[in-house]
Amino acid sequence: MKFVDEATIDVAAGDGGAGCASFRREKFIPFGGPDGGDGGRGGSIRAVADRNLNTLIDYRYARRHVARNGESGRGSDQYGAAGADILLRMPVGTVITDADSGELIAELLDPDQPVLLCKGGDGGFGNLHYKTSTNRAPRQKTPGWPGEQKKLRLELRVLADVGLLGMPNAGKSTLIAAISNARPKIADYPFTTLHPNLGVVRVAPEKSFVVADIPGLIEGASEGAGLGHRFLRHLQRTRLLLHIVDLAPFDDGVDPVKNARAIVAELKKYDPALHAKPRWLVLNKIDMIPVEEREQRVKDFVRRLRWKAPVFQISALAREGLQPLVHRIYEHVSHYQRPLPPPDPRFVSDTGDGDSRG
Repeated sequence: MKFVDEATIDVAAGDGGAGCASFRREKFIPFGGPDGGDGGRGGSIRAVADRNLNTLIDYRYARRHVARNGESGRGSDQYGAAGADILLRMPVGTVITDADSGELIAELLDPDQPVLLCKGGDGGFGNLHYKTSTNRAPRQKTPGWPGEQKKLRLELRVLADVGLLGMPNAGKSTLIAAISNARPKIADYPFTTLHPNLGVVRVAPEKSFVVADIPGLIEGASEGAGLGHRFLRHLQRTRLLLHIVDLAPFDDGVDPVKNARAIVAELKKYDPALHAKPRWLVLNKIDMIPVEEREQRVKDFVRRLRWKAPVFQISALAREGLQPLVHRIYEHVSHYQRPLPPPDPRFVSDTGDGDSRG
């Protein structure tokens, strides 16, 4: 199934039914009085988070959702039937905003909890509604109230505890495949990952956490270069970021320290709140470095990068150093209760240059 994390839809609730002005007419009952019923309310539109969905592809093609109107009232004290509500099922983590005003309407974080998007119009009053002891033959009636109409923007932000970021071919997909049940596409060319992948890491029978892998970032991503900038929103709800760096020697003279600094800079340009999250350094592909050179290579890298947060040395392909990393991650994320809404960037101050996060 194609991964779609953005969609725009039009929703319209149903109008309320009109009230009825009617009088009881039966043999031997010359003054039966008013018996016009009220109109039924229009159908509302609600959204609910479904943990079995992981894409918004259904709303890429079905862009208009209209609820039925309420029925009009009738004589003989008959009230109109209400219009049926429409329930839109969306993935957990979907953010719903008004496309015209930009107002946040809902964040679907709790599965099976319906959220009202558009309220159906109330039904109009029939003349039965206006009957009093002094007004025994009212002829008033009111039309139904119109239902709400909105243009909504849907944006999926996956719920994960840990997010992986780094340059293309840094080994993120290999790492998530080695520690979780995810099976992403893995190849020896850049931009193998074209959409986010989620994997559940089992530390013990009752202990687990979720890891999110996004396409690799490159310099200039905040201006639209590459693919990763389109998916950085999926890291905004994570508790911890793992900065994956390819420490293997480069034949083309590319400096891994320069690449690491470029990732930090792009993260800061994209979202200061995301840049302020705890971030650990994971040096990958150490199996491609001679054993006698590893320690010095790691020390030189950390010194040049001026990194003070935790540093881990692993080989995702050879599965070296993965268990200490997994247990340390679980100790960190287990202190938090998920899900937690992302911080509002308007109230997050930018501190430091972001090269060390503990």
